[in-house]
Amino acid sequence: MRGALLPRGQILRLAGQSAYRSGEPWPYARRGPASPSQTGIAPSSGKLQAPVCSALTEVKLTWIEGRCEQWLRFGRVAAERSVSGYTHIAAFRPGAVFALVRCIFSDFGMTFACIDIVAAVAPGAPCTPWPFVRPGGDVLLHAETWPRVAQVLGAIDAVEAAGIDPCDASPYHWREIAGLLNEGRRFRPYTRARHAAWLRRRRLEP
Repeated sequence: MRGALLPRGQILRLAGQSAYRSGEPWPYARRGPASPSQTGIAPSSGKLQAPVCSALTEVKLTWIEGRCEQWLRFGRVAAERSVSGYTHIAAFRPGAVFALVRCIFSDFGMTFACIDIVAAVAPGAPCTPWPFVRPGGDVLLHAETWPRVAQVLGAIDAVEAAGIDPCDASPYHWREIAGLLNEGRRFRPYTRARHAAWLRRRRLEP
């Protein structure tokens, strides 16, 4: 079931500094330096694997204020391009984690809201097809309805408040939040100790 109507403008108050505001730069989060060899983004093959001709995962972002608002809460963008005055493409290197927020409005307010936290996959690796993400990715978290989206945004804010970049947080933390959200349970805080343990584990992985 999709979210109940939410008056326009309230999203900015609920999301705090997370939401894009009219007049600001396009709502990209942290950008990484783009490599010239990685800026040519090939069209999707339509299969369940990333095309080997491109090392980047594309995310389509459309911003029509008060109608269709799609923005990145976090993520290191490797390359970007403008498709039109309303649509941009952000691209991510393999392994990069990003959070995509999507909101749809009618004349009466918000009718749909969701947040996806996705890890970009390597060329040729299996991936899950996902809306507005080409060719897809490893979906760590998906939440619908604005109250749930606001909870996830709060969890991201908490990671940042601990002095940790959410781009670098353990993917298992986002999976855990997805499970706890479905069960209606409180999230465990992502502490610096948990983050240090994740970094040690990552160094040991092949």
